[in-house]
Amino acid sequence: MKQSVRKVAFLLADGFEDSEMKNPYDAIVENGNDPVIISLKKGDELKGKKGTIAYTSHLAASEAKADDYEAVIIPGGQSPSKLREDPAVIEFVRRAHERGIPISAICHGPQVLAEAGLLRGKTLTGYPGIEAEIREAGGNFVDREVVVDGNLITSRGPQDEPAFIKETIDKLGVSAY
Repeated sequence: MKQSVRKVAFLLADGFEDSEMKNPYDAIVENGNDPVIISLKKGDELKGKKGTIAYTSHLAASEAKADDYEAVIIPGGQSPSKLREDPAVIEFVRRAHERGIPISAICHGPQVLAEAGLLRGKTLTGYPGIEAEIREAGGNFVDREVVVDGNLITSRGPQDEPAFIKETIDKLGVSAY
């Protein structure tokens, strides 16, 4: 049975962790879904911190509507620290959370969730260096490859991508994994 195509938002800024963007993005495409790159400005060329890959943003966060998407993915690296400074990104994430759609954040990605005020009482993981920030935002930090708490899916870093991608695809309901 053919699944309908689902739009998946990738929240991205310059300096993202290359593989944390490329591998989930490719998996979303392979599963027949439509990835949309949302950044601070439309048409920006966004480069990975390792310089192995670049993407062009499809929309500015100020133009994007969370109601149009079935999932949100937030790669790590330096990208989340830039994204969390943008009120439109934070509003987009809050609205996606209100709708209960999957929000997947890896490495430093949970910083955006913390800024949006979504961590109180939630258990999650991320890059070990943001543990204190997660706890300050009311979250319970654990050291595991992937944690699913409600609609939030989190992982520590590139080493956890297979589990992160599998949980994200499973939550989206269109798994070829």
